[in-house]
Amino acid sequence: MAAKFKMSRKGVGQLLRSEMVRAEMVRRAQVIKSVAEAIAPVGGESDPHPGHYKGSFKVSSTLRGGRRRNRATATVSNTAYYARWVEYGTERVRAHHVLLRAAQAGGRG
Repeated sequence: MAAKFKMSRKGVGQLLRSEMVRAEMVRRAQVIKSVAEAIAPVGGESDPHPGHYKGSFKVSSTLRGGRRRNRATATVSNTAYYARWVEYGTERVRAHHVLLRAAQAGGRG
């Protein structure tokens, strides 16, 4: 006879807010950050701050993330003021989708 499993909603909630899950989210975010840094574009000779975008990736985490603020999360972001334009492009500059490509490639590492 197979054992029966009874899920505890409280237990699942505790697991989703646990330090163990937060640590795994941070580990995956660090992998994504590493991939993003590796594929980030660096400006040419006319760029007054070459490498600034590449060096501006950050990882943050919380135990109160998600839509309902009830789970551990980690976030990769870029603090360069022009990061949005690098990611999504403009009328004159093509979109690089650095974080999108890094998340697609690196989250499982």
